[in-house]
Amino acid sequence: MCGLAGFWGAPRRAPAGMERLARHLCGSLLHRGPNDGGVWCDPAAGIALGHRRLSVLDLSPLGHQPMASACGRFVIVFNGEIYNHQTLREVLDRLGHGFRGGSDTETMLAALAEWGVEEAIGRFNGMFAAAVWDRKERRLHLARDRAGEKPLYYTRCRDLFLFGSEIKALRAHPSFDAEIDRDALALYLRHGYVPAPYSIYRGVFKLPAGTILTVREPKEDNAPRPYWSLDQVVAAGLERPFPGGEQEAASELERLLTDAVRLRMAADVPVGAFLSGGIDSSTVVALMQTLSSRPVRTFTIGSCDEGYNEARQASAVARHLGADHTELYVTPADARAVIPRLPAIYDEPFADSSQIPTFLVSELARRRVTVALSGDAGDELFGGYTRYSWATGIWRRSHRVPPVLRRLAARLLTAVSVPSWDDLLGPITPLLPAVLRQRNPGDKIHKLAGVLGASTRQSLYLGLVSQWREPAGMVERAEELSTPLTDPHQWLRPLDFERQMMYIDANTYLPDDILVKLDRASMAVSLEARVPLLDHRLIEFAASLPTRFLIRRGEGKWILRQVLYRHVPRALIDRPKTGFAIPIGAWLRGELRPWAEELLAERRLREEGFFRPEPIRRKWSGHLEGGRNWQHDLWNVLMFESWLEEARRSWAVPAALAVYQ
Repeated sequence: MCGLAGFWGAPRRAPAGMERLARHLCGSLLHRGPNDGGVWCDPAAGIALGHRRLSVLDLSPLGHQPMASACGRFVIVFNGEIYNHQTLREVLDRLGHGFRGGSDTETMLAALAEWGVEEAIGRFNGMFAAAVWDRKERRLHLARDRAGEKPLYYTRCRDLFLFGSEIKALRAHPSFDAEIDRDALALYLRHGYVPAPYSIYRGVFKLPAGTILTVREPKEDNAPRPYWSLDQVVAAGLERPFPGGEQEAASELERLLTDAVRLRMAADVPVGAFLSGGIDSSTVVALMQTLSSRPVRTFTIGSCDEGYNEARQASAVARHLGADHTELYVTPADARAVIPRLPAIYDEPFADSSQIPTFLVSELARRRVTVALSGDAGDELFGGYTRYSWATGIWRRSHRVPPVLRRLAARLLTAVSVPSWDDLLGPITPLLPAVLRQRNPGDKIHKLAGVLGASTRQSLYLGLVSQWREPAGMVERAEELSTPLTDPHQWLRPLDFERQMMYIDANTYLPDDILVKLDRASMAVSLEARVPLLDHRLIEFAASLPTRFLIRRGEGKWILRQVLYRHVPRALIDRPKTGFAIPIGAWLRGELRPWAEELLAERRLREEGFFRPEPIRRKWSGHLEGGRNWQHDLWNVLMFESWLEEARRSWAVPAALAVYQ
């Protein structure tokens, strides 16, 4: 795992300054690559490529980047792993390519020389973000993996093209223009993250997953082009569905997932896994253990609050599998201590509060391993979120009811306060089926009331997953930009409702929330996180399965469970999963209240000029009074305000100006 940065369009008169500046940009990414660093410059072309390396494959200097191809045509800086590089290397060897070392970077360069940029990238099975300079054509190519595991940002400022693994590398350049994009801020309030291709800064873009951007000159404003598309994968799954039955599907899934895990266990450094005790991580660890002659190292964070503790279940699964298990119980003080670090770690406003335990478990794992496999993506690919069943049930029961009756039902539901609903339903919750058990049922009921008036399935789902419902009205002088979630025309019509929701989440929530959270938290401690479920062969296979193989009787991941049951007893799995949640709502009423009150002060919000203070203050007062838990809405605003403080401290660029002289 690594970090990269570079620029094109630098003055030709200052080659030494170019090199120093490229090193300065990469210096901001030291956490992504603490083992090695390098710079390559072509002063005549005005381009500089920089790299920071976390050594995982071929720990020798032969894996050093930037790296040039044997033919001399291509120079690359690359972040990630190409898992099938040994297979590609065998093919390339037969075609006459020789290799000096064992790195996947060298394999990539030979593939580029043999097949060209687009065909070579289409052959890679991996997680990657790469910048490739073609010395013959004088073109720069940026590419990102199919699922969007590894980040890559770019911008054009003045006559310069800038790119990097994180925004902080772009911001380190003296030409960077740090203007906050109010339209993107509105998107952030709805989602809790800024969805691709946008970023919090105007004119700074995320390269979308599965695309290549070819730049022919620094000022050229062309668009990325897809080399792999989830739309096409889903369409192909509908056109050519899996032909076998349930057991054949489970066996094929186990075969594909076992191979994906095997590929992701390859490393020249210690490898482990995150283990929560849930379906996804337990399946990954079970298959790892079948492939390993030694106990797999697994890591879990436990909470001292039993209502938020998943460590017991994880420990039971680890004992059954014979894993070498490490767990760490963290106190609320441990978790709260992470909050001041979040703006620097995430580099943009980011409001998924599970960012805190994700960082803590990464920090724990890094003490013993350099690579950790994760069970992320099972929910989006195999229908794991309970909201898929809830939304389908709500729509089926409500859409034929006259709107006036739905509005009346909503008023009746909200006439009972959230605490009253909790008091009423709390005693019977343990008696309900697992799929119906909800933490904070009163909040869920009030949220349900908010979507009963939805006129379409798309608007119902938008209401369920939105944080602030009308975010453009919250941000001064903003218009909400279109995304697959907010634009019903971007939904795939042939899909049933469950699959439409899964498709939207895989296009938005997965790459822009889940994978961002995992990448930044793990990279902050120089840990490489790998996600076997995002092998593109698994994504394509999941798209070919009928919905009944994924969701049954309101319970998701049916097919994945069948694989896991072959390795772990049902009794260890078929029980409510607690999940390591963070009680942000309680903290905001308690220990975090002074911090939050300062950031949400009406005078401060007015002077900054980004938000309308009135609705924020209303929700803050309502939250403190206990009438409704507005933790998600408030956490969005607090994470922006905290990020803004950090960003303003780092906007000064005298050091960058100095190294550019």
